Amino acid sequence: MSPILLGFLGSLAAGSMTAAGALPVLFGRQPGRAFRDLSLGFAAGVMLAASFFSLILPALDAAGEDFAGAIPPAIVCTAILLGMGAVHLMNEALPHEHFRSGREGPEAAALRRIWLFVIAIAIHNFPEGLAVGVGFGAEGFEGGLPLAIGIGLQNAPEGLAVAVALLGEGYSRLRAFAWAGATGMVEPLGGLLGAGVVWVSEPLLPWGLAFAAGAMLYVISHEIIPETHRAGHQKLATTGLAVGLVVMLFLDVWLGA
Repeated sequence: MSPILLGFLGSLAAGSMTAAGALPVLFGRQPGRAFRDLSLGFAAGVMLAASFFSLILPALDAAGEDFAGAIPPAIVCTAILLGMGAVHLMNEALPHEHFRSGREGPEAAALRRIWLFVIAIAIHNFPEGLAVGVGFGAEGFEGGLPLAIGIGLQNAPEGLAVAVALLGEGYSRLRAFAWAGATGMVEPLGGLLGAGVVWVSEPLLPWGLAFAAGAMLYVISHEIIPETHRAGHQKLATTGLAVGLVVMLFLDVWLGA
């Protein structure tokens, strides 16, 4: 199986975990905000570990094979900043605040915040898919599998958070589940792009790895951590982050060995 197809299928499987995480809303089980913040903290930890151990360190190794001295870290640092900048531009450029029209007032403002969160999840799923695709494109099944599993694990609490947020705004259980699942379907597009780019052009490998890492780091800082701290559950969220980080580290070493 070609690395490009592997990247697409791996990111599709990881993105599908968003829908799997939203399944409880179909059966009337809605976890409390504390549990959701704990779960999102876990997601942040997984992404943080994946950024460094599965993307940045391999990017440094790949750049070091062609260059010496200060050039490899300079390439990686530049690509990280480019990845962070790209997600920032997506966040700023996409007209996502007014998803549907509504009357002015607290209700309308709340709805805009909900949909800002929903579409923010969809936006940051793209670099997650990109990371999985780059992993498969760079090192085949062995390199992409830990990323696909890790990203899939952290997609589940994100899907649940989106579905519960929509339920709170009066959406039916089926529609909330469907929209939550739809946010994960952005990932196969990123996976296809990432796998294709690094597979076709080997010199772009360190750039692709570090770019994907930077994109995920931006999402962690700009979206996930602030969301987990809004309701005063910082300790739970930090605990989740710690667990997610060590789980992803273990998976990366164990499955990549």
